[in-house]
Amino acid sequence: MVNIEPEKARQGRWGSHVLTILIIGLILAVIAWFGLEFYGESIDPPHPAEQSQPSQ
Repeated sequence: MVNIEPEKARQGRWGSHVLTILIIGLILAVIAWFGLEFYGESIDPPHPAEQSQPSQ
């Protein structure tokens, strides 16, 4: 059995590349969500005005 030092046995190094990509992806998803919300509100037909019945 070969003993390998823990630092050499690591499969990857700690970096911010993956975290940066995840954060940018999350930001883009939120921007897309808000864009679709505003678009959905703009094409939504206007609600009919509430008509009150005349009181007697």
